[in-house]
Amino acid sequence: MCGIAGFVDLDGGNAVDAEATARAMAATLQARGPDDAGAWSDGHVGLGFRRLAIVDLSPLGHQPMASASRRFTIVFNGEIYNHGELRAELAAAGARFRGRSDTEVILAAIEAWGFEATLPRLRGMFALAVWDARERTLSLARDRFGEKPLYVGWLRGGRVLAFASELKALRAHPAFSPTIDRAALIAFVRYGYVPAPRSIYQGISKLRPGTWQRIAADGTVSGPHAYYSFRAVAEAGLASPLAIDVGEAADRVEALLTRAVREQMLADVPLGAFLSGGIDSSLIVMLMQRLASTPVKTFSIGFDDPSYDETRYAREVAARLGTDHTEFRVTGQEALAVVPDLPHIYDEPFADSSQVPTTLVARLARRHVTVALTGEGGDELFAGYPRFAIVRRLERLLRLPGRARAAGAIDALIARLQNRDLTPGRTQRWLDWARRRSVIAADVDPDAFYARLMSLWYQPELVVPGVAEDRGVLPLAPDVLARGNATERAMYADMLTHFGDELLTKVDRAAMSTSLETRLPFIDHELVELAWRLPFATKVAGERTKLVLRHILDKQLPSSLFDRPKMGFMIPIAAWLRGPLRGWAEALLDERRMREDGYLDPTFVRRRWSAFLAGVDDWRTSLWPILMWQAWREATR
Repeated sequence: MCGIAGFVDLDGGNAVDAEATARAMAATLQARGPDDAGAWSDGHVGLGFRRLAIVDLSPLGHQPMASASRRFTIVFNGEIYNHGELRAELAAAGARFRGRSDTEVILAAIEAWGFEATLPRLRGMFALAVWDARERTLSLARDRFGEKPLYVGWLRGGRVLAFASELKALRAHPAFSPTIDRAALIAFVRYGYVPAPRSIYQGISKLRPGTWQRIAADGTVSGPHAYYSFRAVAEAGLASPLAIDVGEAADRVEALLTRAVREQMLADVPLGAFLSGGIDSSLIVMLMQRLASTPVKTFSIGFDDPSYDETRYAREVAARLGTDHTEFRVTGQEALAVVPDLPHIYDEPFADSSQVPTTLVARLARRHVTVALTGEGGDELFAGYPRFAIVRRLERLLRLPGRARAAGAIDALIARLQNRDLTPGRTQRWLDWARRRSVIAADVDPDAFYARLMSLWYQPELVVPGVAEDRGVLPLAPDVLARGNATERAMYADMLTHFGDELLTKVDRAAMSTSLETRLPFIDHELVELAWRLPFATKVAGERTKLVLRHILDKQLPSSLFDRPKMGFMIPIAAWLRGPLRGWAEALLDERRMREDGYLDPTFVRRRWSAFLAGVDDWRTSLWPILMWQAWREATR
């Protein structure tokens, strides 16, 4: 796990200056790689690197790294979990290796099989850049599901192609001239993240997961090209489901998940796991403990407010499995200490309030380990989110005749009343309650409803006036998943948008800000492909979800531990915003500052803030992206 940065200058340049620029870009990523730094250039191209040493801690893992023939030079962020298998295959064909790093294996594979043929053979998480000295091309690639970030953009009027793990490295290039992308801003206000391929800056994009792109020194661009298609996975799985029951499905999932956990436990540094006490993290820890010879180090955090606290469940799971468990309780003051760091940590506007506890648990774990396995992905693959159950109920409601027209008229009326006067009080609280229900009834199909359900603002144009939203950002695509039910279309949408742009971003930035590598066994691509071939009945029965995972857990842990409502990794944000974080929020929502900045409607935002302070708690989620935007603007302009 590392940080990478670099560029291709179509006008050429001085190799010494280019190397210094690449080194300066990479220096901004020190938290991603505190153990080593490197830079290389030949004039046209500059490559920079920061290393977090995980496998082969010796200098033989130093990057940028050249291939044996010196034709290829690479900077690589991530881990290739099957590098041992690939090394053995390449060695049998005559390749020789100096060290034990997976970076050296990637280079040998590219020399033997070519860049495009190598990518599908890599099992792991990665973002990489490879310079081909013979062809004078730079090739970029990103892992299948987007665990590792990669930003790409044109600078200096399209004469410099730059890339980096984070935006801060691009800002360090002397040709960087930032312009806010207002379409990205309005999407951020709606969803709490900037959906790919956009970034918050015009001209800078995120390379999509499962794709590669090539840029030649003469300016020729090829791609992005897909080497992996989740769409194809979902379509194939629904077209050819396995004819198996829950028991056989559980056996197959357990075998693949055990293999993934075993591979991801390989490290030359201390390793542990996040343990929330929920199904997903408990299953990962159970398998880790089964494979380990000593107690696995596990970490959880909790809150004084019991409605947000799951530590008692994590504590019991840890005790039953025999892990070496560490727990940390968070107060509002401790959260306050983290919040000012968030703009730097996330480096792009990001507004999932669970970024606070995620950052805190990462900091806790980093005191003891360098690598932590997590349970992310279980909900997406096995229909675990409560919102999926809402979609299933809605699918029945939508069949009622005349429902959409009547509900739409009611929804429009409530919206006008709600936005005409945002004076805090009982009327606004009632209108907010009624609006949430009219919205559910008014949508014309489950796909439109799900887009609403995933929105923090139903009408972001009221906050960011004069900007049109991108259409189709949340692609449930019933035409693609013609065989799927409403829940499966929602699961598909999650994997393409929310999972990569929100959840994986949250975990990556929080962990890397404290130099902690996280690994996600659930999104091993072979397990993902199996999960989409499982009959829906092996995942959900009535209101009971994740049947397959429960079946595996039942072998070692009592089901009573998990037969409870899903809590999620949330914080008491409403209480904190009215308490220890109120001064911070008031300063950011200063009407004069917003008006001078010119991006948000200050009057509307202030009215909603006043209504929240008066008791409309549901508006806490819509205010958080406004606060995160304001904090990011203060930190970066």
